[in-house]
Amino acid sequence: MTTKRASSKLAVCILSPHPLVLSEFERILAKAPFKVFSKQLESTLAPDLRTVEPPRAQVYVIDAHAAKPATGALLANLMERYPEARLIVVGEQHNEANCFSLLRLGVKGLLTYVEAREQLIRALPLVASGGFWVPRQLLSGFVDSILTGQGRRLKTDSVTNLSRREQEVLDSLLENLSNKEIARSSTLPSALSNSTFRTCSTNSAFAAAPTSSSLLSSAAWPPTAELPALQDLSLSS
Repeated sequence: MTTKRASSKLAVCILSPHPLVLSEFERILAKAPFKVFSKQLESTLAPDLRTVEPPRAQVYVIDAHAAKPATGALLANLMERYPEARLIVVGEQHNEANCFSLLRLGVKGLLTYVEAREQLIRALPLVASGGFWVPRQLLSGFVDSILTGQGRRLKTDSVTNLSRREQEVLDSLLENLSNKEIARSSTLPSALSNSTFRTCSTNSAFAAAPTSSSLLSSAAWPPTAELPALQDLSLSS
């Protein structure tokens, strides 16, 4: 019985070149019902990350402190080795250009180091099930950027096969409607968060995920003096 229960745990792999970041993520997930693997990346050079062999997992949490070519090489490596795996990128901060680039590369979750403290445990199962854990405003802007030049109507063959309900929500997002307005204009529940918007493709519905209402003490983690900001990661599509 114990063996069967353990084998059903969600397999999560944490990848970072920094041992302090790895230890902090391990602490965050210590009491969560996940099977956690940690791998310290010995190199931050793109050619090395392109060939590194990480443990097999369902979700990979990537510390995005490496430079643009290196992070891109690592993401491509993971997606080629494990096409069914889901990727969550954690960085010091996210801006629109960086987020759009990461989403185009196939990333399903975006968190800052501070957000990861409270949200990572909740984000992992959602992303593993096929959803996104992305701030609502960024997700709306990303969808809008995809539709630019194609009118305001989403072509199902350009992104994915959407249900009528998903189409309604996307159209409402592009009109900058509030969550309550979206709920009233569609068949979705009204209990939508104003902070983070997420979608789960496995049940063909959109849902909302609350973000942290208060920031934990920054203390000594992440060691920002040693970790370049995500602004350095301006991946271009």
